[in-house]
Amino acid sequence: MTTPNRPEAPKAPAAGGPPRTGPGAWMAGPSLEKPSNFTESGKRLLRDLRPERALIIAGLALTAVSVALTVAGPKILGIATDLIFNGAISSRLPDGADKEQVVEGLRAQGDDNFADMVSSMDVVPGEGIDFGAVGRVLLAALAVYLVASLLAVVQGRVTTTVVQRAMYRLRARVQAKLSRLPLSYFDRQQRGEVLSRVTNDIDNLSQSMQQTLSMAANSLLTIVGVLAMMLWISPLLALVALITVPLSMLVAAKIGGRSKPQFIQQWASTGKLNAHIEEMYTGHTLVSVFGRKDEAAETFTEQNDSLYQASFKAQFISGLIQPAMMFIGNLNYVLVAVIGGLRVANGSLSLGDVQAFIQYSRQFTQPLSQLASMANLVQSGVASAERVFGLLDAEEQRPDRDEPATLEHVEGRVAFERVNFSYKQDEPLIEDLSLTVEPGQTVAIVGPTGAGKTTLVNLLMRFYELNGGRITLDGADIAEMSRADLRSRTGMVLQDAWLFGGTIAENIAYGNAGATREQVVEAAKATQVDPFVRTLPDGYDTVLDEEGGTVSAGEKQLITIARAFLAEPAILILDEATSSVDTRTEVLIQRAMRSLRQGRTSFVIAHRLSTIRDADLILVMERGTIVEQGTHDELIAADGAYQRLYAAQFAEAVTT
Repeated sequence: MTTPNRPEAPKAPAAGGPPRTGPGAWMAGPSLEKPSNFTESGKRLLRDLRPERALIIAGLALTAVSVALTVAGPKILGIATDLIFNGAISSRLPDGADKEQVVEGLRAQGDDNFADMVSSMDVVPGEGIDFGAVGRVLLAALAVYLVASLLAVVQGRVTTTVVQRAMYRLRARVQAKLSRLPLSYFDRQQRGEVLSRVTNDIDNLSQSMQQTLSMAANSLLTIVGVLAMMLWISPLLALVALITVPLSMLVAAKIGGRSKPQFIQQWASTGKLNAHIEEMYTGHTLVSVFGRKDEAAETFTEQNDSLYQASFKAQFISGLIQPAMMFIGNLNYVLVAVIGGLRVANGSLSLGDVQAFIQYSRQFTQPLSQLASMANLVQSGVASAERVFGLLDAEEQRPDRDEPATLEHVEGRVAFERVNFSYKQDEPLIEDLSLTVEPGQTVAIVGPTGAGKTTLVNLLMRFYELNGGRITLDGADIAEMSRADLRSRTGMVLQDAWLFGGTIAENIAYGNAGATREQVVEAAKATQVDPFVRTLPDGYDTVLDEEGGTVSAGEKQLITIARAFLAEPAILILDEATSSVDTRTEVLIQRAMRSLRQGRTSFVIAHRLSTIRDADLILVMERGTIVEQGTHDELIAADGAYQRLYAAQFAEAVTT
């Protein structure tokens, strides 16, 4: 099948130059989706509904009663039809004669068909339509349908409760799972892809379950109830109606089988497109600076087109089910009407029974059509569930010990003992590294990009687990401590200052949940934040957005330093904290960091060697190994790797 041309979208001009290398370029690579296990995901989704068993049973009971009343409706209306038809025929028969005499007279006249019909009817010759009886039957039918509708409303509320509780638990599980995933998982995944699973896929799953659960139960019970009524009225007509059922199931299975892979592709494409949009939005300035807007637009167009194609095929193919089922239902309707008319003519059935049966045949094919048309909803929902389960099944970081080691008071002595680590099994990064840092010392880590500087502090924070050796804090193996306890003793100031939407005071207090306003102000004064905050109209109550747009990059960095200061950590990690600010702001940040480092064991990662001259110990790393260590003066005198780095920066400074 070919799809029509997608809607006209703005076209990106042809971009020349080298292949795509800017933000988002790597998204053109293969999908991270694993082969689908559609059936198992569906079963797992149903297992997740077990906590709502009581409500589900109540909902099924309400549905059963509602369906039973709805199914009884056509039979009651058939009684009203018989009262009207019998009354109309009775008024045409001779007054004063009984039914047997009338039948004999009709046979004597050679009108055997009419005689057979009259003999099977409840008629009183000469009497007309009993409108009182008809009215009572219609009121009974109205009451039945009204109660059925009210029960359906209650059942809908129960179903909504079941689904939303299940989604609430699923979101909570996903949130808890995200907190247990190792940093390596997020290194491999795009942020937009993860966000799409957490938001779009769960929302789609919620909508699919909401629409299908009540509809499925209602349709299945309706099929059972209607089939029972059809067999009661006329086994022959019921057999005729059932002839089309295998054909309906075959059509639904064939069409559903073709649409399933398209729904899987649709949601995979949605995740990739969201990842690209999120990446382009956060890196908008960089994309503009490097003139990559056309390429970004081209990538968006490609992925948007891929999503369009998958969505079109999924919806179109699954949409074929409804008209196909309608055609089969109409074919069934014609057969029932013709055969039912012949049965009324020979007196085998009453007109009311045939009318009721025709309604039942409609009611019988309608839930079949509904079940078939639900295929697109079910497959779309299970495809989303599969993606969410893929996140929930991702390998977690090693759990903390049941009884982790605890330290009453941390002095800050850190020791790396023959540490080995690699991101990839066959590509070791750090091998047999040993290092001891005494309490209160400031250790600077320098070296070329990729030397393992940031990896070293990530291992100290247990963002990654060691392949060998151990790291101790005051003699306690950090692998035996809980991550929360370890990280509560550590403060980090990163190169990219992170602020959340809230006031400046709230951002500083993030380092200490119980901090008072006085403590916040004291931390701000100690880290050079207070002077610029007091120039703002709302002071510490100035509201920042997630990007910290109301303050400069240097001021954002100072706020993060104040946050770390307020946390009062025993160990401090400063990762390129001054690399993106001007010289004057760097001086302020250096003062703030000196206040922050006092009395704390500090690890400082820096490219600007002038900022770490006063460090107690400088480590020079290359390819995961410490090639030199000592003070600034000692390393300069050694005339080794550090001296070459320092001379290169000094020469660069003179040149510029």
